[in-house]
Formats: sequence, structure tokens, C-alpha cells
Amino acid sequence: DVQLVESGGGSVPAGGSLRLSCAVSGYTSSTYCMAWFRRTPSLEREGVALLDVSGHDDYADSVKGRFIISIDSANNTLYLQMNTLKPEDTAMYYCAADHPTPAGLCPGVERVASYEFDSWGQGTQVTVS
Repeated sequence: DVQLVESGGGSVPAGGSLRLSCAVSGYTSSTYCMAWFRRTPSLEREGVALLDVSGHDDYADSVKGRFIISIDSANNTLYLQMNTLKPEDTAMYYCAADHPTPAGLCPGVERVASYEFDSWGQGTQVTVS
């Protein structure tokens, strides 16, 4: 079975940093489209970052320059380094994964919010005050 387990959330002051982890089991994460999305306190779902199978990253404008998505293939773990956090970053953060298309393509980050990923985790809460 495919499993994604997030960790690393917490409460931080504005300007602080956190690193979220997503442990992947059941498949090799580097061969999948891997993404982070968040659900805000108003329950809005927002795409945050995506890493495609070629290793290219894509970010929402709201986090560009502050967040970095990366993958440790040896440990099959996806990360989201979050710097210069703002109160509006407060949300439940989820990692998600899906097969690329037969052409090897992944959705752009602008589609992450509405994309039906094959798998996602239980989420980890980030609170910025």
C-alpha cells in the first residue's frame, strides 16, 4: 500500500522557519509527481509546491522565495523547508503524490489545489503567530 506520513509541523513566531517531512512508502517517490498543499483555517485548499519527475520545482506565488521543496531519494522522503513564515501560512499541510501522465508530465502548482492526487497523508499543522 502507498502511504504518506507528514511530520514537522508546529507553532512558530512570524519570521521563523520549519521543515516539514513526508515519509513515503509503497513506491519510489522520485518517479512520482510530489506536491504539498495546505488547507487554511477557512478550509480553503491551496497548492503550495510541486516537484516533478524531472526534479523541477514549482511554487505558488505566495510562497515563492520562502519555501523550498526537495526530495531525499535514498530515504524516500519529501521535504518542505519553510522560511520567513507569515501568519497567513497558518494551515494544515499535506503531502500528495500521483503518477505522471504517460508523457511523463505532472500538473503545475496552480492545479494542485483542485487536482485529484492518488495519495495524500494525514497532514501536519503549522501555526504562525
